[in-house]
Amino acid sequence: MTKPAHTARSIFEDLGLCLRGAEINVESLPFSASDITAGSESELQTVVVGAKNSVDLPLQIERSNYYANVSRRIAAGDTPKRAGAAIERYLNDNREQVWENSWARFPRRLLSEFAQQTFQADLLADKRDHRRGMRADIDRFIAHEHGETLMRVPVSYLLKLALAEVLGSQPNLPRAISATGVKLLGHFLNDNTSPETFSFYVTLLRPENGLGRELAREKAKRFLLSQLLLMYANHRLGLLEGGQRAMIYFAPHPPVRQKQLNDCISDAFYRELFISPCLSGWDDGEAKHAYMKLCHQVLSRSQLNAVAKLREAGIVVNNLVVLPNLSNISLANNGAHISLGSRKLTAAMREGHPGFGPVEEKLVGDLTIKIVEHFLPLFVGAYSAAPYRLDFADFHPEKVLGFLPHELDYTHLRMIWRRWRRKADLKIFGCAMTPCGPSWIDRLLSALFRLKGDWVADFRLLDYLVAVMSTESSPALDGSLGAGERLKRDLADLGVFDLKMPLYLLYRLREFEVMGFTGFEGRYYSLFESLTEDMGRAVDLQALVTALAFKYQAQGKYAHVDIPDNPFVESERRQIFFGAAIGVPTFFVRRDTPNQLLRAILSRTKRTRASHRYSGYLRVQNDDYRRALLQTLLEDGADLIDMFGLRETIADLKARLDDPANRSAAGKLARGILEDTGLRSPMQMKAEEFNLQAERYYRDALRRRHIAEAFEFLIDDLRAMEKHAAQVDGAVRNALRDCLNGRGAAEMAERLRSRVVTDDATEDELRALINLMLLSVHHDLKDSEKWIASRTGGTLPESNYERSFDARANALDSTPVY
Repeated sequence: MTKPAHTARSIFEDLGLCLRGAEINVESLPFSASDITAGSESELQTVVVGAKNSVDLPLQIERSNYYANVSRRIAAGDTPKRAGAAIERYLNDNREQVWENSWARFPRRLLSEFAQQTFQADLLADKRDHRRGMRADIDRFIAHEHGETLMRVPVSYLLKLALAEVLGSQPNLPRAISATGVKLLGHFLNDNTSPETFSFYVTLLRPENGLGRELAREKAKRFLLSQLLLMYANHRLGLLEGGQRAMIYFAPHPPVRQKQLNDCISDAFYRELFISPCLSGWDDGEAKHAYMKLCHQVLSRSQLNAVAKLREAGIVVNNLVVLPNLSNISLANNGAHISLGSRKLTAAMREGHPGFGPVEEKLVGDLTIKIVEHFLPLFVGAYSAAPYRLDFADFHPEKVLGFLPHELDYTHLRMIWRRWRRKADLKIFGCAMTPCGPSWIDRLLSALFRLKGDWVADFRLLDYLVAVMSTESSPALDGSLGAGERLKRDLADLGVFDLKMPLYLLYRLREFEVMGFTGFEGRYYSLFESLTEDMGRAVDLQALVTALAFKYQAQGKYAHVDIPDNPFVESERRQIFFGAAIGVPTFFVRRDTPNQLLRAILSRTKRTRASHRYSGYLRVQNDDYRRALLQTLLEDGADLIDMFGLRETIADLKARLDDPANRSAAGKLARGILEDTGLRSPMQMKAEEFNLQAERYYRDALRRRHIAEAFEFLIDDLRAMEKHAAQVDGAVRNALRDCLNGRGAAEMAERLRSRVVTDDATEDELRALINLMLLSVHHDLKDSEKWIASRTGGTLPESNYERSFDARANALDSTPVY
């Protein structure tokens, strides 16, 4: 195990940072206001609305060999009738006619030549080597019915095809629009279960424009373009005519009905229906598809292994357990990933700086992650959330604790479980009670003793393996090269993980050799109620906390030895994060914890006392800990707050902590879900009713809010673009003239906003708006490049992702379509 002898402070001195004893010139730090860059990735929920004889998912189930075989076994008496009855209920008891994560089907003849070429290119077995021919599973995507050739594609891929169709159906588009559209094709990924998009360009977080607001603006416009493309596909590609309406929106949880279907089918059939074929974004789509199936199998196995850990921890004390399904649905969770990069560190890596290479990147990166993890409870529920109701019958520990046995030490797992049961008031005559097993008994107990269960602020963080725990022999974050690979080998031996999968962490190092830049990815975000207020402020805070971690290292205040690398200390800080997601009011920390940063934060907490139950432990209020984190930022990061211009963000954070019911993301989302019910608390509804109501809210009211919010950004940008084009930008001015026939861009967007929000815009109106959006993105790209050049005298280095997608764009752009 190789470790560098030098410290983070000496590394920074080699890079030319201005350090004078304890005094730090924060402007010279990595991730300072003039150094930081950002990008984001969005995961979206899809549905297709329509009758079961028109929509692909129910048709695929009814026509499948799996369904036929189950029916035959039932008829022969070899399988209980309830197995088929559950599938029948899924197919027939769907009054809203909403089919989550269904594919879409449409006549192939409706595609333009360019869209056909795009599809053919994505069907190649290897996009780098055409000699390998077409994918072996090509028949999955083409069907023949009633003399018509139909295409079957996931909605995630439909977004890319819709963009190709917009470009291919307008042969005389201005170059500024067509070239931008081709460039963006690769940003619509066909991965996992849900559509994923990533930033169209690297964002410079400029304090004068609002730090996180810049990234929120880019994400909002990307979301709006996705909406317009799907609405366009519904018209242009005949989905509406064929009885289908495809929709996308932000939603954090796997849908209730999809979970119900998963409970009555095999894991292999689930993968056939829902795991993405990975058509877009990957050179070898079939290999990526096989990898996604591997992830599903590994997570399913890992969930089963968690049951054994619960027994070892003493939480499951007998053999009365409800075994988790062999098919785990956690890959259908949706979140947001926000990445921050450092131009200074990226340049050092690119130029081969002798004082900063992979060894130093790992040393500094791991310590940054460990420091930042202490501050993550500030984000949970306050800025993003995933409200979820659990009935009493859901409180089987082997079900509700999810992947926590792989993420926390047994001591902290037992503490959280005890506090959670108390929060949910799972008692009968003063005695703690959890469900017995048979569902009819659990329902009877719940009714007799009015056991309502609980609701949590962010269930997505419990329902997914967000951060694997280190082992005693293989700490993940000790600053040494290869630490992650060593841990993955240990976890693979334990049946928890697989060597082919990236290491799951809450805050992940983005290594230059892999990503083309040096930075960090925040993977703890679920759903933002407002992109401007919630996501924008969250990015502000993420930047501040990351910069503070680098300031601590430059000062020599904290080193790896101050936050020891053993599973217990790692679990000790992460239990606070998971407790915040659940909403338990307290947590417990060893009085003699060797974690010096945690001790410093706890010294600022109020109402901390010795635990009566756990000898040698301190009992800490979760709310007090978060306020202590805020105080730490104010005291240790005052100069950083001034540098970033974040006084307003800090005031907003305090308001969210003081009034979570009204100011936090969790509180706002819960109010929105309940708005149409007339109820005031999630606990006034049964779990399934609340969770289904949440899905309706995300699909309708919240989707419309996000669209309206994105239009505000678009209209402001169009006004600025028109003003700029009138003065200096002839290419944009000519494109506006060709597209608008003398009308104003902002005026047209304003006029069509309400029609898009209500999904009433026509095909021509949608195409015109998409053209405007592409032109606006073109202007954003040029503006970003000019600003970077003005600050650095050059351009921002592209990541490997950008280089690969640009190569595809150039190849597609060479086709004689326009």
